[in-house]
Amino acid sequence: MLEHRHAPLLPRHKFYSRLGLYALISLGATALSVAVGMAGYRYFEGFGLVDSFANATMILSGMGPLDPLKTTGGRIFVGFYSLYSGVFLLTTIGFFLMPIIHRLLHKFHVEGSPKAEIKPPEVKPPGQT
Repeated sequence: MLEHRHAPLLPRHKFYSRLGLYALISLGATALSVAVGMAGYRYFEGFGLVDSFANATMILSGMGPLDPLKTTGGRIFVGFYSLYSGVFLLTTIGFFLMPIIHRLLHKFHVEGSPKAEIKPPEVKPPGQT
């Protein structure tokens, strides 16, 4: 998880490690999504590996399919894959940018907040007002 708002800012090398981890997770999820798209194109439309890859990546990036679809199953698959891809693209970009946005907000919070200490309330002995 990310550091708490009262914690100090992470050192740069740890931040870059975190950013690298988020990039690897994003790339892994993208590779898995491309693999699912390729499998769907191969199964439903009978495309080769290169054509399946090209069509799956074009859909995943939001550009649209390259080749016309011939089967009903292929059209249904591409419809659902396109809906998934639109949400996936935005989610993955947000996930990758999350450490950067968090660091910026955390930095502004650390620099902008007063360093006032919380003092316990004073307890007066009985009889004093």
